[in-house]
Amino acid sequence: MTRLTRAEAKARTRELLLDAAARVFAQKGLAGASVDEIAEAAGYSIGAVYSNFGGKEQLFVELLKERANDRVTQATAIAADAEPAQAQRAFSRLLVEVADKDVDFAPLQAEFWLYAVRNPELMEAYAERMREPRDLLTQLVARSVPDPERAGELSAIVIALFQGLVRMRRVDPDSVPDELFGHALRWLFTGALADEEPQ
Repeated sequence: MTRLTRAEAKARTRELLLDAAARVFAQKGLAGASVDEIAEAAGYSIGAVYSNFGGKEQLFVELLKERANDRVTQATAIAADAEPAQAQRAFSRLLVEVADKDVDFAPLQAEFWLYAVRNPELMEAYAERMREPRDLLTQLVARSVPDPERAGELSAIVIALFQGLVRMRRVDPDSVPDELFGHALRWLFTGALADEEPQ
């Protein structure tokens, strides 16, 4: 059996804590979940949570950022080699996978948004953590739309579309057909590019 290095062991601990936190937060909400429950679900002591994340709120914000970064990384991989029509289908499959299989994603997004709105001191921490995945997405969008300001605006719309359609599909799958997200992206970018053309 291969022994993990200290850095590998720390990364593994962090990963297990994030996975456990996702389950506990999705079931009990941020206010209802305790550090004890998260540590126990991960198989660690409370000290492991505090030494890796500093506290429950920081753990939650880091969890959302990691999930968002994972989605942007997947989107980047899709866009790297695919033709536009293939990419649109792949983006639609990604949304369907998140909505249908990652059952914690939508509740976690909604839960922290509500918690941050009710606790304004956390709002800036939430916004700061979410800037990194949004900036990554903006870099991806900038491949199609060279205007940096327009790319930033479009990335905000793409995020809102993704989150909104995931929530809608979780509640009423028939209202969000499998290909809808890809179609919406095509409509969005076709309109944005047409808007940039000289009249």
